Amino acid sequence: MKRALAVAVGLTALSIAAYAQNPVTKTATMTHKAKIEAIDHDDRTVTLKDKDGNLEVLYAGPEIKRFDELKVGDEVTFKYSESVALRLRKPGDPAVAASSGEPAIVRGTGAKPSGSVTRQETATVVIKAIDPKTPALTVQTEDGRTMSFKVEDKGLLKNVKAGDRVEVTYTIALLIDVQ
Repeated sequence: MKRALAVAVGLTALSIAAYAQNPVTKTATMTHKAKIEAIDHDDRTVTLKDKDGNLEVLYAGPEIKRFDELKVGDEVTFKYSESVALRLRKPGDPAVAASSGEPAIVRGTGAKPSGSVTRQETATVVIKAIDPKTPALTVQTEDGRTMSFKVEDKGLLKNVKAGDRVEVTYTIALLIDVQ
C-alpha cells in the first residue's frame, strides 16, 4: 500500500492550489466491461474478453463466495475509483497518525454475483521544497522518504511553502457487477 500512498502524494501535487483549512477531494473513476469467455473451476480462473477482443485471465480467490454462479457469456462490469482528500495542517496542529486498514469487502445480494472492495490509507507529509520553474514539489513522508512530483500549473504553488504539512487520505474502491 506504500506504493498507493506514493501515487496519492503525487496526486497531491496536482491539487496543491485547492489547499485551505478544509479538506479538498479529487476523484477519478474508470469503468471497464468484458464478457466471460471461459471458466476454469478447478483453478478458479475466469477468462474475460473486452470489446476490442483482448483476453484477460483473472484469478478469483476464496473470498469470491459466489464463483460457481458465474457462467460463460455473463457480462462483467468493473468500476475502479480513486480519491485523494487533502488538508493543509496549521502549524501546531498535531499530525494525524498514519493509518492503513484492511480492505473492506461487501458482497452483493442480488440474483447475480457482485461486490466491492475498498481500502483507505491516511498519512501526513511535509513539503520540503518547491521548484516554481519546473514546476515541482518535493515532500517527505512520515517514514523519511523524499519524493518529488511535477505540478500541472505553477500558479498553484503560490499557496504553499516549505515546511507546510499536508494530510493525505487515499481511498481506492473496486466494484464488480455480473449481468
